[in-house]
Amino acid sequence: MTATSTSAPTPDAGDQEALLRLAAAGGPAAPRRALLDAHRSPRAALDAGTRAWRSAGLDEAQVRALGAGAAGDARGRDWLAQPGHHLLGWHDPDYPPLLRRSANPPLALFVAGDPALLWHPAVAVVGSRSPTAGGRDNARDFARALAGSGLGVTSGLALGIDAAAHEAALAAGGPTVAVLGSGIDLPYPRSNAALYARIAAAGAVVSEHPPGTGALREHFPSRNRIIAGLALGTLVIEAAQRSGALITARQASEAGRDVFAVPGSIHNPMARGCHRLIRDGAALVERADEVIAALAPLAAELGRALRRRLDAPNSPSEAPSGALPDMPGSGDPDYHRLWQALGHDPTGMDRLVERTGLTTAQLSSMLLVMELEGRVVAEHGRYSRKS
Repeated sequence: MTATSTSAPTPDAGDQEALLRLAAAGGPAAPRRALLDAHRSPRAALDAGTRAWRSAGLDEAQVRALGAGAAGDARGRDWLAQPGHHLLGWHDPDYPPLLRRSANPPLALFVAGDPALLWHPAVAVVGSRSPTAGGRDNARDFARALAGSGLGVTSGLALGIDAAAHEAALAAGGPTVAVLGSGIDLPYPRSNAALYARIAAAGAVVSEHPPGTGALREHFPSRNRIIAGLALGTLVIEAAQRSGALITARQASEAGRDVFAVPGSIHNPMARGCHRLIRDGAALVERADEVIAALAPLAAELGRALRRRLDAPNSPSEAPSGALPDMPGSGDPDYHRLWQALGHDPTGMDRLVERTGLTTAQLSSMLLVMELEGRVVAEHGRYSRKS
């Protein structure tokens, strides 16, 4: 993985090739995860041979696919060779921790954009592909407020509520992640191709499916489990009685995540799914700050997990003069320089590089930790101390 937040080394080419083949084998993910767990790397798992593959539980179709060689993976290799394209595997310490703790996590994730955002605390905002005008407005309003609070917005790039939520998060300068039910190089629906490109440039687009995979009906329920698994909680804006958004909500609940639903008119068929969720125990919400308050402790926990992943020092007794005693990494001179470089007015990354002498990658890592800890506010790529 090439991620700004973790300063990870460049992936080993042999491991990446092996992971690509394991991902392209298809079928149930659990046996392939078990195979990776049993071996030290994707290349070692692939080199273990058919007996080890079968012992891990791979079915015959998967064994045949792995044994067929890498010829069919050319499209995946070509896609990965392009800037901003990443392949993140189950074995990787940078695999998003919330997704790792969900039911049936994917073996691997293809990511167009910034894979560091998969660690960012986010809310899944989902709903109808054919919302009412009021539902679309609600999606925009909630997503804008969530992004303004520092939370990311995760959704599925579908028409309607999904697209409105992504667009509002982008407009607010907040992070947004789109999860596809097709190959990572095939945005679906095609009418959202321009939105796909904007999200890949400013956020992240994710798929468990290798490049070239079509958008099949059976892919979308599994896509929804990734949307729910990446997020701290799921917010349903509008949904009919039979809706993919209800599948996402159910999967979020099964993963132990909060589910929120916006109520509507009893005469609106697009509100009936939300009312059903509320009857089944989802939290009724009317304002974004209700969601934000409910998820704040979980966001802080995710921030601590990221800090541990980065091995960021946090020794208040060694803090240089002027550092906040409870600031993340306050005993580290790099964090101290960054804190001194930040002001109460938004400052761009280029200026922070000039003031600190640190690289963009280093600053991105540190700023994300400080943002998750509630010390820094990020708006439109500019950073300031949180008052």
